[in-house]
Amino acid sequence: MPAAETSDLPEDPAALRALLLTERQLRVELGQEVERLSAIVAAFRRALFGRRSEQLDPDQLELTLEETEQAFGEERAERDAADPALKSARGARRRSNRGALPRHLPRVEQVIEPDSSECPCCGGTLHAIGEDVSERLDVIPAQFRVLVTRRPKYACRRCAEGVVQAAAPERLVTGGLPSEALVAHVLVSKYADHTPLYRQAQIYARQGLALDRSTLADWVGHAARELRPLHARLVEILKGSAKLFADETRAPVLDPGRGRTKSGWLWAIARDNRPWGGADPPAVAYLYAAGRGAEHAAAHLGGFRGVLQVDGYAAYRSLDGPTLACCWSHARRKFYEIAEAGHAPVAQEALRRIAALYAVEAELRGAPADARRAGRQLRSRPIVEDLRPWLEAQLGRVSGKSRLAEAIRYALKLWSGLVRFLDDGRIELDTNVVERAIRPIALNRKN
Repeated sequence: MPAAETSDLPEDPAALRALLLTERQLRVELGQEVERLSAIVAAFRRALFGRRSEQLDPDQLELTLEETEQAFGEERAERDAADPALKSARGARRRSNRGALPRHLPRVEQVIEPDSSECPCCGGTLHAIGEDVSERLDVIPAQFRVLVTRRPKYACRRCAEGVVQAAAPERLVTGGLPSEALVAHVLVSKYADHTPLYRQAQIYARQGLALDRSTLADWVGHAARELRPLHARLVEILKGSAKLFADETRAPVLDPGRGRTKSGWLWAIARDNRPWGGADPPAVAYLYAAGRGAEHAAAHLGGFRGVLQVDGYAAYRSLDGPTLACCWSHARRKFYEIAEAGHAPVAQEALRRIAALYAVEAELRGAPADARRAGRQLRSRPIVEDLRPWLEAQLGRVSGKSRLAEAIRYALKLWSGLVRFLDDGRIELDTNVVERAIRPIALNRKN
C-alpha cells in the first residue's frame, strides 16, 4: 500500500477496526446493489425484448420489481442479524443518506432519560449538555368510529302541545349506517386502489365489523346516483375545452334479465394541457355505452368543436365537429410488431425515423405551445416530409398482402391526423394520456 494511503489510517486500534468494518460493509452493500440493479435490468430487458413485449402488463412489471427489491431486503436483514457490527455501520450510512422526513407531518416526541441523574463517578448532579435526535416514520392504521347524533326535544311547560326539535341531518343512505366519509373511502378503495368489495369486507371484518359485499355495493349505488350531476358537469366542462383525448375499452356490466354479465364499452375523454403549460387542470370522464359504434362516439362527443386526439378507430373519423389528430404510437406499434418477428430492415428504418420525432418532443416537453410549434417546424417537419415519400416508395416494393404493407397503409391513411401536431403546439405525438387513464379499467374488471 502506498505511504500516502497508509498515513491517512488512524493509529488507534478501535478507530482502525471501525474503519475496517465500515469499508467492509460498503463493499458488501456495493455488491448487493450490483445484484439488485442487475435483476432490475434483467426485468426491463424481458419487458422490452421478450416475447410479445408490446402487450406486457405494466403492473406485472411493477410487481416483478417489487418482489426483487423485497428479496434483496430480506437478504440484507439476514446478514445484519448475523453480524451486529455490520448492522450498526449500515444504520449510520442509512441515516446519512435518507434525508429529512416531510415537515408537514405531525411529530410525537418521546424523551428517554437515563435511569439515574447522578454522576456514576462522584455521585454529583448531572446537567444537560446536548441531545441526540432520531426520527422514524410511523402510521396510524385506518380507525373506525361511531358518530352519535343527539337531537334533544324541548316542550313548553305552559302549553299542552308542541315539541321543538332540530331537523335530522340529511344522509347519503337514508336510515343507513355509513357516514359520507366512509362511503368515499369505499369508493376510493374500489376504483382508485382496485380493491374489490368482497376484499374490503374482509379487511373490515378484521376490525370486528360485519359489512358484507351486498351492503357495500348498496352504498356504492347510492353514491353513484348522487354523483351523476357532478359527472354531467365534468363532461360539460371537458367538452368546452380546446383539446381532448378519447379512447374506449370493453367493460363487463350486469345483465339483470339474463342473470350474468355482458360486454359493454367505457369511453374515456381526457384533458391534459401540462405538456405545453396550459392553465386548465387535467381531468378525465368515463361514459358507458352498449357498443363502440359511430353513434356512440357522436352521443358522447356531440357539441365538441376543438382538437380531438385519438387512435385510428373509424368511429371518430365520422364526427363532424372536432379536428382530429392521430397517434404516432399506434402507427409505430405496427412496425414494431413486424421488426420484433424477425429481420425487417424497412420496419426498423420506420421505427428509427419515428424515434427521431420522439427525440425532438422530449426536448420540447414543457415549453409553451408557440415554442413547441416553432421547434417542430424547424426540426420535426423535415423528418415528416421525408417519411411520407419514403413510405410510399416502400409500399410499391412489397407485397400488398404483407403485414408491412398493412402497416404502411395504416400510417398513410391517417397521415393528415398524424402530421397535425406540426402546426399546433398543443397536440401530443400520441394518445398515451388517455390510454393511461383507461388502463385502470382493466384492473377494475374483476371488482
